[in-house]
Amino acid sequence: MTLWRDALLIARHDLRRMLLARETLLWTFAMPVIFFYFLGTVTGGFATTDPDRPDPIALRGADGGGFLVDELTRRLQEQNFAVATPASEAEADGYARRLTLPEPAAGHDDLTASVLDGNQATLTFDRRGDDLNRQYDQLRVGRAVYTVLADLAAASVLDGGASPETFAALEAAPRTVTLEVSSAGRREDPPTGYAQAIPGTMVMFTMLVLMTTGGITLVIERKQGLLRRLASTPVRPASVVAGKWAARMALGVVQIGFAMLLGRVLFGMDWGAAVGMVGLVLLAWAGLNASLALLLGNLARSEGQMAGIGVLGTMALAALGGCWWPIEITPAWMQAFAGFLPTGWTMDALHKLVSFGYGPAAALPHAAALAACALAASAAAARTFRYQ
Repeated sequence: MTLWRDALLIARHDLRRMLLARETLLWTFAMPVIFFYFLGTVTGGFATTDPDRPDPIALRGADGGGFLVDELTRRLQEQNFAVATPASEAEADGYARRLTLPEPAAGHDDLTASVLDGNQATLTFDRRGDDLNRQYDQLRVGRAVYTVLADLAAASVLDGGASPETFAALEAAPRTVTLEVSSAGRREDPPTGYAQAIPGTMVMFTMLVLMTTGGITLVIERKQGLLRRLASTPVRPASVVAGKWAARMALGVVQIGFAMLLGRVLFGMDWGAAVGMVGLVLLAWAGLNASLALLLGNLARSEGQMAGIGVLGTMALAALGGCWWPIEITPAWMQAFAGFLPTGWTMDALHKLVSFGYGPAAALPHAAALAACALAASAAAARTFRYQ
């Protein structure tokens, strides 16, 4: 009983001391909120369309293009584009998406007349930005163009040939072939917006705070002789180690609880039906980081060394493990590599439970792996603990 009573006393003292530090308050309670909002807002439309916010696109060369250009404009709008016809090249260059129509062939007044006369027309699409969104926009533009081409082929065999009237008739005609789409299983579209930003930020900041505050505090206590004073008391080394670990574990629990509550209340985060397993995975994650903070705090020789290890290690593991972006959109080799990282285990478990609708059993291997690593790191921390 004395062992646990002493450990609890040390844990309460350490936790209070860490929570009173301004740096801890900033990175535990303030910065996660900013990151939730910023990253969630930036990635909220990642590879998706919002019908209330059409994507602007410049249609160059559309003036006086004829009814085919009007049809193309309508089909682009159906693909959730806000079509603009800039008056100059300089104005068009202000758009991230630009679709350029060719000049009509010689002897024709507009592009429609040129196409109907059998002349080839090559459209050019330009998109600034990352590759994934560029490919998605290219797919939407291609769908608009090819539906106009398909209707043109169908209208050409109707009485009267291709005309605005035949296009309108095709639009109003009942479809003889329809496609019904239903889910054949779980949808596994990569999470975006707050569904990615909140779990990713929470996992990253839990590690960052414990690796810095948790580790640096131990280095300072050793440097200032506070641990040597403990050595002169009847408190057993096991109580000291257990208390130090418990304080860091408690700090991680405070972080996680605050982040989950804030995500739900302010950002409407849905933690899914298996919220109990979500909590278990995050507890195992906090336990691992508490153990690593204690272990590295034993090995580090200065505050600067511990800070460098904590910050650089956290950034590398966060990026490679899928905290900054959904690991599902990365190349296959990176997804495989994330399977060897604790951040990768944690994010994969959270995605399965929160975003993909898996049951609690799907995350048991992840929680077990995190717990096993936490036990191993705790044993190493106990073995390497030193008072000076």
